[in-house]
Amino acid sequence: MRLAFMGTPDFAVPALLALHAAGHEIAIVYSQPPRPAGRGQSVRLSPVHQAAETLGLPVRTPARLRTNAEEHAFFRDLKLDAAVVAAYGLILPAAMLDAPALGCLNIHASLLPRWRGAAPIQAAILAGDSESGVTIMRMDEGLDTGKMLLSDQVALTPATTATTLHDDLAAMGARLIVTTLAQPAGPGQPQPEQGVTYAGRLTREDGRIDWTRDAAALDRQIRALTPWPGTFTTLNGEVLKIGAATLAPAAHLAPPGKILDEALTVATGDGALRITRLQRPGRGMMDADPFLRGQPVPAGTVLGS
Repeated sequence: MRLAFMGTPDFAVPALLALHAAGHEIAIVYSQPPRPAGRGQSVRLSPVHQAAETLGLPVRTPARLRTNAEEHAFFRDLKLDAAVVAAYGLILPAAMLDAPALGCLNIHASLLPRWRGAAPIQAAILAGDSESGVTIMRMDEGLDTGKMLLSDQVALTPATTATTLHDDLAAMGARLIVTTLAQPAGPGQPQPEQGVTYAGRLTREDGRIDWTRDAAALDRQIRALTPWPGTFTTLNGEVLKIGAATLAPAAHLAPPGKILDEALTVATGDGALRITRLQRPGRGMMDADPFLRGQPVPAGTVLGS
């Protein structure tokens, strides 16, 4: 098929590579414009942009689409069979949604209608869902409301993190979109009206740890929001990033945030968490043992105060 591919982050790269390997003609790749990144704030191409250049594919990076009539005309003139969209980051107007013969197909990282919106991977872990997955849908002008063409699921466990789920769903999405394009195009299945939930955009403040919450919820927060936007607390007025933790027994009641032992076990509103990876400002993330050798944190210290 003659395709456009529209994506930006790492999540979308496996799908682009899979479509190229399957022999589809990728006429154009769309991605977000290069932006400053890293400590040096050097301008970097997006992961999809980098992958497309490696494959020798042309790339367009418009900053806006909704009122960009010139881009609408360019897209229409490509005479596409379909466009594949994966975490692109710009809303497609009707002029572009309707241009390909088979429409625009979205690789969405949830089992729709569960977790429409911007952060479905993190939302599934935060909510304690038992499963997640990928849905291939034909896009319409709504927010992830299009008809469903194909889906698959994966179980979530107490060890699932945003990183592991991201990688699993990226690979799943690549497989499903190739399968979708290999079979006759159907009308798709309308999404159920029941069970619709939304996953809004995450901010740094979503990562602040409130030790009055129960340990299980905080464990999910750390697993869902690491590495981005990251979870954090404060230690003696210094911001401390938390990279990983495990549920731990609480031998006695203690105020939330109080460190109970020399192994960084912290009391919560219900139960306790043992911090296993953490990071001071200006330092790298490290395991708790070497951290404590360099900076002992005595029992009785209160985090987040």
